[in-house]
Amino acid sequence: MTVPAQPDDTTAPHATIRIALEGGPASLPPELRSQRIPPDAPKVKIPHNGGYEHFERPDDSDTEPLVFRWAYRSRIAE
Repeated sequence: MTVPAQPDDTTAPHATIRIALEGGPASLPPELRSQRIPPDAPKVKIPHNGGYEHFERPDDSDTEPLVFRWAYRSRIAE
């Protein structure tokens, strides 16, 4: 399951966890690198420059903010 992430917002529901996105393109804005997502989401994808940047959850961490690492980029289908 890939979850579209939402920018970090302190008013977000409690059924989310805070994550940080690591890696990917340097042009990805800093404000997109902090997100809130459902606690069981294994991946997030961020729309960026005509495509999506995909980040995956590590298997070895449960701390908050959980660091998701960049995995790959895909293009938006037209």
